[in-house]
Amino acid sequence: MYRAPVGDILFTLKSVAGLSDVLAAPRHAELSEDLVDAIIAEAGRFAAEEIAPLNEIGDRHGTPLKDGEVMTPPGWKETYARWCEGGWNSLTGDPEFGGQGLPTMLHAAAMELWNSGSMAFAIGPTLTIGAIEALQKHASPELQEKFLPKLVSGEWMGTMNLTEPQAGSDLNALRARAERAGDGTYRIFGQKIFITYGEHDFTDNIVHLVLARLPDAPQGTKGISLFLVPKFLVNDDGSLGERNDVRCAGVEHKLGIHGSPTCTMAYGDNEGAIGWLIGEENRGLACMFTMMNNARLAVGIQGVGVGERASQEAIAYALERKQGRAAGDTSQGMSAIAHHPDIKRTLLSMQAYTQVARAICYLNAHAIDMAELAEGDAAKKHWSERAGLLTPIAKALSTDIGVEVASLGVQVHGGMGYIEETGAARLLRDARIAPIYEGTNGIQAIDLVTRKLPLSGGEHIRGFIGELREISGSARGSNREGFTEMADKLDMAVADLEEASDWLLAAMAEGRMGEALSGATPFLRLAGVTLGGALLIKGAVASTGDAPAEKRRVQLARYFAGSQLGQTSGLKADILSAADAVLGYDAEALAS
Repeated sequence: MYRAPVGDILFTLKSVAGLSDVLAAPRHAELSEDLVDAIIAEAGRFAAEEIAPLNEIGDRHGTPLKDGEVMTPPGWKETYARWCEGGWNSLTGDPEFGGQGLPTMLHAAAMELWNSGSMAFAIGPTLTIGAIEALQKHASPELQEKFLPKLVSGEWMGTMNLTEPQAGSDLNALRARAERAGDGTYRIFGQKIFITYGEHDFTDNIVHLVLARLPDAPQGTKGISLFLVPKFLVNDDGSLGERNDVRCAGVEHKLGIHGSPTCTMAYGDNEGAIGWLIGEENRGLACMFTMMNNARLAVGIQGVGVGERASQEAIAYALERKQGRAAGDTSQGMSAIAHHPDIKRTLLSMQAYTQVARAICYLNAHAIDMAELAEGDAAKKHWSERAGLLTPIAKALSTDIGVEVASLGVQVHGGMGYIEETGAARLLRDARIAPIYEGTNGIQAIDLVTRKLPLSGGEHIRGFIGELREISGSARGSNREGFTEMADKLDMAVADLEEASDWLLAAMAEGRMGEALSGATPFLRLAGVTLGGALLIKGAVASTGDAPAEKRRVQLARYFAGSQLGQTSGLKADILSAADAVLGYDAEALAS
């Protein structure tokens, strides 16, 4: 039984991630802490009572396709309607189009709850909200007026259409084409694959955002345009018109998230699907990245949601399952496996890493909010760079954590974890896609090293490292038992991060790009583990009472500092010393 961790979420928002900075902005003057508490509590109730029961149903039913129509699992459509009625789709939408204009931090917290309830359910609205962001920033006023109100309310849903059979992460190979119709519209032709919620019965219209090339477009990514292509055309009065020339040609059979329809979409079987340009011709990738960057944080949140639910289910099972006698147990009969030291270590790891992912994602959301709210060019630049630095870490580390924690959950369940009835395997199957889509975690690492590490000539990462040292100083200055030891561990990890950062910056400056890229993935892990340890310690410093929740936060921080922060030295060595072995690897020679 899933229980929404409302207390942990609110503590992380307020005491770790900096929600007070956001609430202090004039734009959110009416958003009190009490209202924040009420929003998260109600979101938690809805997730636990209405979304969580859908997960097993969706996994077993799937999304069958019949005569071009997708049937979502029983009860899902009705729950989505209630979700929209509750205003959850419009949390961050522009009030001009019916949105509530709330901070990204609250959206991130709510999305964690939806994903703990059912990752397959939550991914559909995630794409819709991304489409809303792209249209708000790049679409013409006419398109905004016609489409945004119903997207913001959730009456219609949106999709993102990038991938093609021959073009995955490399959009240079994209072949979908667009032709000017001469009346301000375009005709779209081509096929897109892996389109989440590309066809479904939740809403009576679906708004597809599609990347395609014009006939005279430049080669490469500089020649890609973005188009709005609705399933049904929309009349001037807002009513639905004719069916557009777009159809679902198939639904994938996947490892996990079975309740989410992953579609192959065919555009232009006849005269061409009618579409409208978003932004400027040949500038579509910049528009799509508005959607993708925030979607990457949303995918990181999926890791948090799955990790939380896997942890809860593992703890519940470990308290119930009895095997052997735990060391020091003098009670009669066998001990619950939760009392055995190895299981204790496993459960501690699951909870600590889930809290690390939560804190990093919320911190990322804080930076996104501050980039919008900050006054002055210097402040906006700082927070924009901070959001850029944190996004690949939040996406990659958190989704890796989701998989790792779900896998540990199966292990805690033992043989029963390998049996589908317990649900432990389902969480692992669902989590496994998150490190792959919205830019694989390897691509996130490359982005972190090549684009984000050099921000402001490397000064932004140096300032970031300085902030981590301030957290260490606050722990040391607290004069509480065990906190000096935590500070010492953090200092060593921060030193590893600083040395690795300097080495990578120097390698890129000297043109040794292959060496830098070979260390990208261990560097992202090093940065994420160091930041995660710092945030756990920050939370421990703020936990000064004797309440069980506060004692648990201190315990998690001490465990992570003592057992996990030490891995940064090995990750640093991997970055600095393994490049020759990585670059010298010859797959063809080994395969022959």
